[in-house]
Amino acid sequence: MTATSHPEPVVEAAGLHRRYGPAGDTGFDAVRGLDLAVRRGEVFALLGTNGAGKTSTMELIEGLAVPTGGSVRVLGHDPYRDRAAVRPRIGIMLQEGGFPGDLTVAETGRGWAGLTSGARSVDEALDLVGLRGRRAVRVKQLSGGERRRLDLAIALLGRPEVLFLDEPSTGLDPEARAAVWRLVCALRDEGTTVVLTTHYLEEAEELADRLAIMHAGRIVATGTVAEVIAHRPARITFELPERSGPYRTLALPPLPAAEVTADGRRITVRTDALQDTLTELLGWAARHDVRLDALDARSASLEEAFLAIAAEAAAATPETIGSTR
Repeated sequence: MTATSHPEPVVEAAGLHRRYGPAGDTGFDAVRGLDLAVRRGEVFALLGTNGAGKTSTMELIEGLAVPTGGSVRVLGHDPYRDRAAVRPRIGIMLQEGGFPGDLTVAETGRGWAGLTSGARSVDEALDLVGLRGRRAVRVKQLSGGERRRLDLAIALLGRPEVLFLDEPSTGLDPEARAAVWRLVCALRDEGTTVVLTTHYLEEAEELADRLAIMHAGRIVATGTVAEVIAHRPARITFELPERSGPYRTLALPPLPAAEVTADGRRITVRTDALQDTLTELLGWAARHDVRLDALDARSASLEEAFLAIAAEAAAATPETIGSTR
């Protein structure tokens, strides 16, 4: 997607570290020298396998924890030490809101609105997430997906300039997830900067203007979706005819920049030059009157790139002590 953004970053981290426990073998580093810059008006996705350090990083840039080392700035301020300057201008949706179960949805909203400078009306916030019809329901009676939407409504009460979303789609059904995606896009188009973590790669692919992939507390890849997958091979798959009659001696031609594997009649071609390889393959099929059944050609997906990058990073990373969050 195209961000309606300005070039200056509104979230910056330089050499960011977060250590749990004491120095030495009994502690561990969840964030290890992380550098990050998020531009105004963009959706930025932070991805990583479990234990990569995403939640620890989010807590640092949200101002919920103090770094062990390095620096972080949100809207030009240290979000932990300058909390009074930063907090009114940001919204935070944690993985779990933890709201009292006996309060109604409306009571929860009014409680938080009373603590929020320049808050929009509770009904407006509930409208944004499709919960106005549930305003009289107690929080403990909401479904898991409805609780996530309430978390988002509370994060939006203060009309934030920067919105932090930690796993926003967890527990949502497909219809509710699509509605949240539309809302995130609308907020971005209005100028809100959105930083999100997600395990749903299709969510990142759909929403993110840029993304970063973390492993073992470090960023190992960053850029637009297209940039992240650009150096991953495309894939062509098809089935050849049975090797009988005129096809008894059938053999594929040399294909440029390609790696070919076969599983019976099923052929998989991985290539760094999708158009050239596909052109050569289709020309060969036409010349020999060969039907390529179940033909499918596509560029690498974000999922393929993510798994490959994570595997490469794991292979290159020395064994670490402890685990990360």
